Amino acid sequence: MNTRTILEGCTQALVPVVPEDQPLSISSASVFYNSQMELNRDISVAAIAAYSELIASRKQLALSNVTYVDALSASGIRGLRIAKEVGINVTLNDWSEEAYDLIKKNAELNQLTEKVRICLGNANVLLHKERYNIVDIDPFGSPTTYLDAACNSAINMLAVTATDTAPLCGAHLNSGIRKYDAVPLNVEYHSEMGVRILLGRIARDLARHEKAMNPLFCHATRHYVRAYLEVNKSAKNTDKCLKNIGFIAHCTKCSGRSVHYGLAVSIPEKCEICGNKASIAGPLWLGPLHYKDFCDSILVQLNKKEFGKKEHSVKLVELCKNELDVPTFYDQHLLSKKLGISAIPMEELLKELVTSGFEASRTHFSGTSFKTNAGLEGILDTLRRFR
Repeated sequence: MNTRTILEGCTQALVPVVPEDQPLSISSASVFYNSQMELNRDISVAAIAAYSELIASRKQLALSNVTYVDALSASGIRGLRIAKEVGINVTLNDWSEEAYDLIKKNAELNQLTEKVRICLGNANVLLHKERYNIVDIDPFGSPTTYLDAACNSAINMLAVTATDTAPLCGAHLNSGIRKYDAVPLNVEYHSEMGVRILLGRIARDLARHEKAMNPLFCHATRHYVRAYLEVNKSAKNTDKCLKNIGFIAHCTKCSGRSVHYGLAVSIPEKCEICGNKASIAGPLWLGPLHYKDFCDSILVQLNKKEFGKKEHSVKLVELCKNELDVPTFYDQHLLSKKLGISAIPMEELLKELVTSGFEASRTHFSGTSFKTNAGLEGILDTLRRFR
């Protein structure tokens, strides 16, 4: 296996060299490494550092006693960065012997041989056998194969990446139904649809273990969704958590939508605004996606460490922190096109909505998206004033 040395944060790693004429895929290298996920890993280091400090404080533990597992380690770069840049007790696992050997070389390269545990084996077997304060699963594609074991293993935090955005967001509908036990819709807020479909599946998987989740920081960036979830074991809290599961009724004609909480609910067949037949998405998560105090903690960590994608990471976390806590965003360009008017600067629209007595914010999903507690008719009335 041909390798090259890369540097992320303050951690070096040998990673496979993929020929330029080969598309990046799980089969293009014997050990997978995606340089485009450096932003994901930068934020992971900051988020896990922030939460590890919280665990250590709550349990009166030394930071080095907080346990973390990267169950699908590949080159080991994520877990090695956690070990070196955060300083907690790290386990790295992969089923591939080539990956296992490469992780050992990378641990030696960073003088971490005595500080990390490296395992060769099936991720599900490891996660069903052992429990960790923080469980991280970052597979190539869907995480659903590993969710039950990860939910079993996680004591305090579960971090999950999903890169199969086409099934999650409704572009590959049948695949999304099969993998996530839910119906995703490929609508203008498809990126948020993906986040909520994933969280809905995780909440239901955790519930089988009588565990509840509290989303601390969740985002959709380019080709993946990433979620950081606080976990606690309690039947009472699990029942409360499941009350955030429900459905979205969406009208493809007028872009109207309504949310319906519960797993067995009555949903109107027709759009309440225009009378067109509504499409139903779910079950999915309708609760919060971010916890503002935790976003602040991530920002503290981002600003005190060296990161290659610091500027982008800070901007993303700040957008999420200030995002209005309501399900589904609107796309201003799409609504303006429906009205036959030109789009206006986003800040002007947000200001006008607030002046009209509503709440409104930008979102991290796209530069043309916004969230508001105004209904569709209120939004359209606001936009018409700019004709």
